Amino acid sequence: MENTQAKDTRKTRSLLGMRGADTSAQRPLWQIRLQLMKPVTWIPLMWGVLCGTASAGMFNWAGYFQWNGTYVLAGVACMVLSGPLLAGYTQTLNDYYDRALDAINEPYRPIPSGAITIGQVMAQIFSLLGLGLALAVGLDLWAAAEFGARHTPWVLTGLTLFGAFVAYIYSAPPLKLKQNGWLGNYALGASYIALPWCAGHALFGTLSPTIVVLTLFYSFSGLGIAIVNDFKSIEGDRKLGLRSLPVIFGVNRAAWICVLMIDVFQIGVLGYLLYLQSWLYAAVLAALIVPQIVFQRRFLADPVANDVRYQASSQPFLVFGMLVTGLALGWGRL
Repeated sequence: MENTQAKDTRKTRSLLGMRGADTSAQRPLWQIRLQLMKPVTWIPLMWGVLCGTASAGMFNWAGYFQWNGTYVLAGVACMVLSGPLLAGYTQTLNDYYDRALDAINEPYRPIPSGAITIGQVMAQIFSLLGLGLALAVGLDLWAAAEFGARHTPWVLTGLTLFGAFVAYIYSAPPLKLKQNGWLGNYALGASYIALPWCAGHALFGTLSPTIVVLTLFYSFSGLGIAIVNDFKSIEGDRKLGLRSLPVIFGVNRAAWICVLMIDVFQIGVLGYLLYLQSWLYAAVLAALIVPQIVFQRRFLADPVANDVRYQASSQPFLVFGMLVTGLALGWGRL
C-alpha cells in the first residue's frame, strides 16, 4: 500500500512540476511536457490577473466589467495567457538553459535524463510563446471592440512581449539575471505580481501610471518571497558561483532582508490605502500583514530549516492582501 501511495504521490508531483516527481522515462510525452511547464507555478500569475481585474472594477457597478459569459470568458482567457502559456513558456525556457546545471544537481529532470529531446523542448518553447502572443492579440482586439478608446491599443500584446523578454534574459546568457540575487529575484517578483496584475487591469480598464507603480512597488514584497526559495539551495549556489542573496550576505542577514522586503512594502501599500481613505480595506490589509510578521519569528530563528513552513503559513496572507488592495482600488473609498 505504501509503495502504491508513494507512486501516486510521485505522479501527482510530476504533473504539477514539483520536487519528488516521477522520474520514469516511460511516462507519456504529455506528462513530461506538463512537468516542464510546472503547473504549480501558474497559480500566482492567475491570481495576479484576478487582482488586476478587481482593481479595474470587477466588483464595482461603475467599472467596465460586466458579469456575463463573454466577460468571464475573457478573464479566464487572460488567466490562461498568464499561467499555462507564459508561465509554462518561462519554466520550459528556464529548464532548457539550466540543463547543464540540472545534469549535475538534478539529473532526473526531463531534459538531462533524456526523457524529452532538445528539439521537442524547443518546439514546446516556441509553441507556448506563439499561442500566448496569439491569445494576447485576440484579447486586445476583443477589448478594443468592446471598450473603444477606453482600451489602450495593444497593451496586452505589449505586456506579453515584455514578459517573454524578461523571461529570456532571466534564464539565458549573457545577462542571465537569475545569477544576480537582486536583479533575478526582482525580475521574478515583478513577473509574478506586476505583469499579470497589469494584464488583468488593462483588459477591463485603463492602465494608469498609478496602477503600474503600485504593482511594481508590491513586487518588492515578491522579491522577498523569491529570496525564501534561495535558502534551500545555498550550498549548491555557492559551489556553482551563483550570487543569490544568502550567498552574498549569509543566511541570517539574507533572512532579515527577506522579511523586511516583504513587510516594508506591504506596509507602504497600506499607507497608500490610508491616504485614499479606504478605511475598511486598509484595516483588512493590516489584519493580513500581522500574521506574516508573527510567522517570521520562527523563520528568522532558522531560515534554512523553516523556509518551506514559512512559505506555506505566510504566503496565503500575502496573496489575499493583494486581492484586498485590488478591491480597494476598484471599488474606491469605503
